[in-house]
Amino acid sequence: MYYKSPKLTTDGAIIKDGRILLIKRKNEPFKGKWALPGGFVEYGEKVEDAVVREVKEETGLITKTKEILGVYSDPNRDPRGHTVTVVFLLEIINGKLKAEDDADSVKFFNLNKLPDLSFDHGKIIQDIIRRMKNNVLS
Repeated sequence: MYYKSPKLTTDGAIIKDGRILLIKRKNEPFKGKWALPGGFVEYGEKVEDAVVREVKEETGLITKTKEILGVYSDPNRDPRGHTVTVVFLLEIINGKLKAEDDADSVKFFNLNKLPDLSFDHGKIIQDIIRRMKNNVLS
């Protein structure tokens, strides 16, 4: 018997001086809109490794995970089909900020002045801001 299953993705939140790192999407869906860096988990890969890999591929930055910020699973969050994302707070270790792979551009944005966002990343960032206000981010 065949069972449909959601695809697994990861997204990384890099926050520095009250600003969050976003990528401008090079491809559909949401081409030209901004998003947290991230992407699909490969078979056999841990989500922690996937987010570090995806962020490096899109931004040139080498990071490490600090904590899980949340899991987002609304079946309508991605027009390509049901995806579940695990969102991590990341710390920059090394690298040079440069748009690569699926990113057309990469930039830090003030958390109070965000551009048009893709997927459910507006909700994710609002959850991050709420946690920051409540001092629950490490």
